Amino acid sequence: MSRLDAVTLKQLRALIAVAEHRSLTEAASAQHLSTPAIHSQIKGLEEAVGRALLTRPSDGAAFLPTPEGAAMLDAARRIEALLSQAGDQIRALASGRAGHVTLGTVSTAKYFAPHLVALLQRASPDIEIALKVANRGETLAELGRGEYDLAIMGRPPREYLQGAVPLGPHPHGVILPPGHPLAGAEGFDPALLMAETWLVREPGSGTRILMERFLDRTGEGPPARLVTMDSNETIKQAVIAGLGVAFLSLHTVVEELRAGRLTLLRGQGLPLMRHWYLIVPGQPSAVARRIADQIVGLGGAYFPDPPLSG
Repeated sequence: MSRLDAVTLKQLRALIAVAEHRSLTEAASAQHLSTPAIHSQIKGLEEAVGRALLTRPSDGAAFLPTPEGAAMLDAARRIEALLSQAGDQIRALASGRAGHVTLGTVSTAKYFAPHLVALLQRASPDIEIALKVANRGETLAELGRGEYDLAIMGRPPREYLQGAVPLGPHPHGVILPPGHPLAGAEGFDPALLMAETWLVREPGSGTRILMERFLDRTGEGPPARLVTMDSNETIKQAVIAGLGVAFLSLHTVVEELRAGRLTLLRGQGLPLMRHWYLIVPGQPSAVARRIADQIVGLGGAYFPDPPLSG
């Protein structure tokens, strides 16, 4: 009766050595063991399998595997190959050459983040990169729960300032529908601007916070009307339809500005320039550090190039 659960790696390696060298003595030398030790390993393996695994012709020639021995030898070699592959994978993980990285981005970054991930995958095909997009509040919450290895956002929170690396400029501006009375002029009347209907993101959004600061500096009193919408795409379409004006990241309206479906308000302090940051929280793994270095090394080549006037 076989007891394969009792088989050890030492026994399998002894079998491989004897099969390769056809001699107990030479196998023992290759394994840095004594001949009796090799014999003991083979005997223990045969007892576990319940069959003879090696045979030796009566003339005392080389040891040869029996059919059962050939089956065990094939299994032993496959096990060694799998262990070798696992060792390679572990070394790749430890050196940052392979593994998994979760990259979180605020929703505004979705206009360039897929291109960034494509560049990273071409540079490091053995590293799997998962991209997750959420609003600022959700991104910060998931960072706090340790769900992201890296994150990209504007205005890094205080607790992550030490791990924040600037990536490149992040222009913001006021977008208008073509033909709007404020379009095309050099400068604007703050009172007229404050009288507009403003299409805005949800409270707590990084873009909305920046918009509120811009409006506080621009005019007296609150805007005439704020209409909250749940996405930049909805806001863009609403501005194109003439439902109001909006303050957005210019990276979100590159194609619309180039096609003339939207235009920019021109005036002092516009566009408002901020920066994108890479957040590297805590002690990153080797693979996360490798991807972080690649993102920084790309020098913002993944950012769209928005027109800065309209």
